[in-house]
Amino acid sequence: MEPKRLRIGSRESLLAVAQTRLVIEQLKANYPELSFELVTLKTTGDKILNKTLDKIGGKGLFVKELDQALLDGRIDMAVHSMKDLPMEISDDLPVAAVPKRGDPRDVLVLPSSGDFEEFGQVIGSSSARRVLQARRLFPEAEFQSIRGNIHTRLRKLDKGQYSALIMAAAGLKRAGLEDRISRFFSAEEMLPAAGQGTLCVQVRKDFDRSFFSCIHDRETELVTEAERGFVRALDGGCSSPIAAYAEITGSDLCLTGLYYNAADNTGRKMSITGKAQDAGELGWCLAEQIQE
Repeated sequence: MEPKRLRIGSRESLLAVAQTRLVIEQLKANYPELSFELVTLKTTGDKILNKTLDKIGGKGLFVKELDQALLDGRIDMAVHSMKDLPMEISDDLPVAAVPKRGDPRDVLVLPSSGDFEEFGQVIGSSSARRVLQARRLFPEAEFQSIRGNIHTRLRKLDKGQYSALIMAAAGLKRAGLEDRISRFFSAEEMLPAAGQGTLCVQVRKDFDRSFFSCIHDRETELVTEAERGFVRALDGGCSSPIAAYAEITGSDLCLTGLYYNAADNTGRKMSITGKAQDAGELGWCLAEQIQE
């Protein structure tokens, strides 16, 4: 029998807290007899803001402190953005649930007083994946790195340090900032990162995962499995310009992958379609095809 009070861990950023509260509200609706305590922690990735992630150890830095809190028993579960999770997940801390995916698209954000037709030439993004694809859309633009939480980035934009930003639609929507979106990029224009828009709940291995069946979304699980399988097969971390996006139609899953070879500065984009139940295998197959 589960305890009457469950402690849910989150990064302390406003966006991370907003996303964790979404999961808490879903759990409360299904378990009104339980109470849920939000526990926030500052992660290494949140502390070091003057360097790009690939220079300080990758996206795992956004989950390390929460992993330790789980192992220590200070929290009972942790809510993460799926794209922050390392590709290799410890058997001791499995992902117990993935709620229904949010908007996976990337978006263009202009200064609060901006006009899309008149925005300048400096676009902020710390994602090699976004920059490499955006160069085709904005060949005259200069791209500069930007770090910080969502509100910090918007403040820098509005102060004139950048002419525009490329960000994730889901984060802006969940933070109540959808009105800042100037343009949505289709998946054809800018293929999203694997797992973009998806949240996940991580627990200790002894936690009864059936507890989360009420919020788990099978379709989201399958597309995430395909996307992360593709990236994992290419040994891609946060510094690797790799993108993957899967969609399910009926019983079929279509996975599109994008892989940039830094050695010769070439990009390859391919798709594969198969049975949704074979999601993970499709990711590996596409990776092999794109490498060939």
